Amino acid sequence: MISVQHINKSFAEKEVLKDVSLDIYEGETLAIIGRSGSGKSVLMKHIIGLLQPDSGHVTVDGTDINSITYAELRKVRQNFGVLFQGGALFDSMNSFENVAFPLRTFTTLSEEEIEALVLECLGMVELEDVGEKMPSELSGGMQKRVALARAVALKPRYILYDEPTSGLDPETSNTIDILIKGLADQLNVTSIVVTHDMHSVLSIADRAAFIFEGRMHWTGTIDELHQSTDTVLNAFVKANEYKIGV
Repeated sequence: MISVQHINKSFAEKEVLKDVSLDIYEGETLAIIGRSGSGKSVLMKHIIGLLQPDSGHVTVDGTDINSITYAELRKVRQNFGVLFQGGALFDSMNSFENVAFPLRTFTTLSEEEIEALVLECLGMVELEDVGEKMPSELSGGMQKRVALARAVALKPRYILYDEPTSGLDPETSNTIDILIKGLADQLNVTSIVVTHDMHSVLSIADRAAFIFEGRMHWTGTIDELHQSTDTVLNAFVKANEYKIGV
């Protein structure tokens, strides 16, 4: 379980997160939604300790990650897989080497074991045959799928997705959604999806957490989202061209 407790964060004069609290339950898929600039990605970076709060705490499986050493934080981070918004593949490595990177960095597995795991992970995202291809040879959707294979290579307990369908066409976005949902079931992981894509939210999430102007404005299940009478939440949903109930 991940617990965010009264997080505040400012950059210079700009207050980005304002007393944000959120519990993320084991095995669920939680969508963190909100407008661009609302603080979604900043919150995600706090969850894995890439940012330190001005005040408040984040606990991961009972460990306060804001009060441990960097070496201890690195161990906690090995429980996380992250799919960054642009995929963030290493341009100088082919697909196989990208997926192998965390295995070579954080484990003592043999090359034979690493090869087997890389092929298994590429198989999970239905890209078994792209190992020799460079990122520049792949479409945007394929790059994200290889990045997702890399994110699951260490068999994480948690997977964080930062705008996973951003910049993708509807068909490819649907493919990514299917993979997110399938991996959640197959690997029994907790998934945190930062997005403003309401079609994706309604397709994959168990719960949603809505950040508005830096504050945690609303949390609830997808059924509760459908039935919500919260005017601010409903305005956000409609602005993304999806109506509650569709």
